[in-house]
Amino acid sequence: MNKNIIKAAWVKSIPVMTGYIPLGIGFGILLEKNGYGVWWSLAMGLFIFAGSMQYVGVGLLASGASFLTTALTTLMVNARHLFYGISMADKYKGAGKKKPYLIFALTDETYSLVVSDDGPDKENLYMFWFLISLFNQIYWVVGNVIGSLLGSVIPFRTDGIEFVMTALFVTVVVEQWENTKNHFPALTGFVVSLACLLLFGPDQFLIPSMILITLVLTLGRNAAEKKEEE
Repeated sequence: MNKNIIKAAWVKSIPVMTGYIPLGIGFGILLEKNGYGVWWSLAMGLFIFAGSMQYVGVGLLASGASFLTTALTTLMVNARHLFYGISMADKYKGAGKKKPYLIFALTDETYSLVVSDDGPDKENLYMFWFLISLFNQIYWVVGNVIGSLLGSVIPFRTDGIEFVMTALFVTVVVEQWENTKNHFPALTGFVVSLACLLLFGPDQFLIPSMILITLVLTLGRNAAEKKEEE
């Protein structure tokens, strides 16, 4: 493997590392305080790898939520990944054996790195994206485990710790706005979400807004492709 690709991917992932390790520690502490030890933290980091859903999952585990409740909650929380899939479908088309992991590891932060970066070497592009995804998951898992271990030996108050994911999402949106010229997806998300919030209320707006945003972005993408063909 080209050492330059490894170095470039690691350097690219450093900003995510500075966020994932502290956020992962927060999750590990929260999980530990709810009675789930380090092995739970490690398994969730490895097999779920979804920051916001893992935070929500702590409450679901603690409350003994049903499978249906868990499935619907997961759909609502992670519905935004439908948009990532739409925009990354062409980019990941030729990834071969790396494609399943690239899809699995496409978190908000990883998406913000790979969507606008074609790497230092076109011939190793998929490996570059793969390594960025892998480094980011390593940071998250390490943070999860450290937090769980700290939570088992040091007393912490966990009130409000879930807000760290909201803060991270705001940071990602701002970064994407500054680094991309096409603001149509961001504006679509904002306008549709606000409209659905006013129409359906804070407890019911999420699913309608996700459906409408997906529809608008899909139609917008199809229109853009037709225009290019003409």
